[in-house]
Amino acid sequence: MMRLQKEVYEAYKEHINTNLETNRKGGLAVKEYLEHSPLYWNGIVEKTVHIPKVIDKETLGLLQGIAAKAHGIFGKVIREYRENPEYRKLFPFSEELTQLMLLPKQYEKELPIARFDLFYNEESGEFKFCEINTDGTAAMLRDKEMRKALIMNPAHQAVIRRYKLQGFELFETWVAAFMKLYAAWPDAKENPNVAIIDYLENSTLRDFEEFARTFQKAGVNCEICDVRELVLKDGRLYSPAGNPIDAIYRRAVTADVMAHYEESGAFLQSVRDNKVFMAGAFDTQVIHSKWLFRALHNEMTESFLSPDEMEFVKRHIPFTVGLNDGKISLEDLKRDKDRYMIKPADSYASKGTYAAGRKCSQEEWDALTEKLWGGDYICQEFCEQYLTDNIDFAWGDGAWHKYLNMIGLYVYDGSLAGFLMRMAEGDGIITAHENERTVPVFLVEGAK
Repeated sequence: MMRLQKEVYEAYKEHINTNLETNRKGGLAVKEYLEHSPLYWNGIVEKTVHIPKVIDKETLGLLQGIAAKAHGIFGKVIREYRENPEYRKLFPFSEELTQLMLLPKQYEKELPIARFDLFYNEESGEFKFCEINTDGTAAMLRDKEMRKALIMNPAHQAVIRRYKLQGFELFETWVAAFMKLYAAWPDAKENPNVAIIDYLENSTLRDFEEFARTFQKAGVNCEICDVRELVLKDGRLYSPAGNPIDAIYRRAVTADVMAHYEESGAFLQSVRDNKVFMAGAFDTQVIHSKWLFRALHNEMTESFLSPDEMEFVKRHIPFTVGLNDGKISLEDLKRDKDRYMIKPADSYASKGTYAAGRKCSQEEWDALTEKLWGGDYICQEFCEQYLTDNIDFAWGDGAWHKYLNMIGLYVYDGSLAGFLMRMAEGDGIITAHENERTVPVFLVEGAK
C-alpha cells in the first residue's frame, strides 16, 4: 500500500505533467510573488521549486522522536562541558569564550532553540545529521512566505482540493517558548521589554521583524537592536532608543560575538552580571560548533551517554575528525577521497571552503587537502543523499531533475515546532543563495 505522503507527491507530479504550461505560468507567478515578498532582501531572493514537501503522521512521529532523542543527548553534552574540565579540552574555544560559556544558567534546559539539519530518507527512515544550529537559528520566514506563494501554484491548488494539508507555525510557538523560559527566571518582570539582538549587517532582518511583530501581538514590547549599540547605564542595559532591556532573544551567533568582542562590552557585561535574561546562553556553542560531531565519537562521551544514546550517535552522527588533531593522516585522506568531505570547524550560512572528495578529481582533492591540512577544518564522512524528482519553472529549465533533500528540525524548548526544507539539484552540497531551493512543509492529515 502506498504511503499517504507518497500518494500526495504523485498527485503533484501527475497534475504538473498533464498541465505543464499552466504550471509553468504558475511557477513564474510564484517567482514574481517572492521577488516582492519579505524573502527579497539586498538584491537576493530565496528560491523554490514547484513541489512542496508533504509528510504524513508516521514521518512526523519519527522526526519528533529524532528531535527528542538528539535534544536529550545534546543537553548531556552541554552539562558535561560545563562540569568536566577534561571534556572541555575536546573543543578549541578561547579562554574568553570559555568564560562566557561557563556563566551561571538562567533556565533549566540547556538548549532553548536549535535547528537540527538531517539527510533523511523518507522511504527507509534512515538518516544522518548534517549540522546543528543553535541561537542564531534562522530562516523561519521562508516556510511562512513560501506557503503564501503557493496560491499561485496550480498543482498545489489541485492537491489541496483533494487532501487536507496543514502547515507548521514557527513564530508564535517560539514567542510562547521564550516567554515561558523568561517567566521562570527569578528576576522576571510582568511586562518585560524584549530585544532581538545581532550584528545587523549579518542578520536575517525580515525574520527579526516578523518575530518582533509576533512579540507585540502577544502583548510584549520588542525591538531589534545591534549588539554594538547597546548601552549600560546604572547597571541596566538599554537599547539605542533609550529603552531598558529585560530579556534578550540572541540571534547573534557566537562566532560573530567573539569577532566583535571589544565592541560588545555593554551587552557582555550585562550578561556576566546577570542583569538581563538571555536565551540562549553561550554554552550552546558546544552544540553549534562542528567539533561537536568529533566529540560525540570520542571515548569520553561514552562515559555519560546511555548505551542506547551511544548507538544513536554511532548510527546517525557522521564520523568526524579535525585536520589538525592527529586522528587521520594526510595520506589516508588523499587515498580515500570519496569517503570524506571537508568543512570549516566553525561557520554558518555555507561560509568558508566546503568540498566533497567525490566531487573533486584526485588532483584537485590532493591540492585542496594539502592547502587546508593542519588548519581549522574538519574532515567528515560523506553522507549519501536522498533524492526526489522536482521541477523548477522559475529559476531552472522547467524540466524534471533529481534534487537532494535536507530537512531541518526546529526544536523549541525541547519540542519539534516545524521545519526548514532545503533542496539542491544533483547530489552535491547545498550552498546558500546559489543552488539552494527552499520549499514549505505540510502535514497531510488525509483525503477530503
